[in-house]
Amino acid sequence: MAGRLEGRGALVTGAASGIGRASARRFAAEGAKVVCFDRAEAVEETARLIGEAGGVAIAVRGDAGSEADVKAAIDKVVAEFGRLDVVFANAGVSGGWTPMEEVTPEFWIDVLKVNLIGPFLAIKHASPIMRAAGKGSIICTASVAGIRSGAGGVPYSASKAGVINLVQTTANVLYGTNVRVNAICPGLIETGMTAPIYKAARERGTDDKIGQLNPLRRGGEPDEIAGAALFLASDDSSYVNGQAIAVDGGLSSSHPVGSRRG
Repeated sequence: MAGRLEGRGALVTGAASGIGRASARRFAAEGAKVVCFDRAEAVEETARLIGEAGGVAIAVRGDAGSEADVKAAIDKVVAEFGRLDVVFANAGVSGGWTPMEEVTPEFWIDVLKVNLIGPFLAIKHASPIMRAAGKGSIICTASVAGIRSGAGGVPYSASKAGVINLVQTTANVLYGTNVRVNAICPGLIETGMTAPIYKAARERGTDDKIGQLNPLRRGGEPDEIAGAALFLASDDSSYVNGQAIAVDGGLSSSHPVGSRRG
């Protein structure tokens, strides 16, 4: 039985770990040939793991906020696999919780370069190739922090709100092309970015409270976001366009309240 992405060419940025690695592996398991892109050396391991599982993957080192690097990675997919069907612009940085009065313009620029300009560059350089092919899916990682406050620092949250607007805007710029652009808004997911939160909770013995604000009362796993990315990459989501889909255990469905216990 053919996989949901059989024979397709894909690029996943931020593929060295976490959501990116899980998504690259899921795409490959469903038949895609994947360029795994990241500035971290561990991206080589992601490609190796895919190869050991019988998939096809190439590791490319680069900066998701660099136009030259992003274009080169997209060109690599086409050169190696002959087509570009899926781009998952997932790379991101958290920026931490630096107090607002201590945040410099330079800090803002660094966060925006990866989190917002990076997805824009992916859309800019992938969409002409997909338009020529008459089809394509571009997915961007936003965040629940981009929906409302309380899930990240100011620069991070603003950058992710920008990603949500970016996919809405570019989906309409690409009107009539059959190139779809969507975003995923993860909630609290255990990745390298959130490792300090999980580590601190476990050291305090309060790891049972991780994710307590969402109705599922738990944090998420990278593979749960990868499942949403696979859906958006595949033909199963052929009528989904310009959307920001929250995958957060229900966190963003409610305003903060006190105890829900009766």
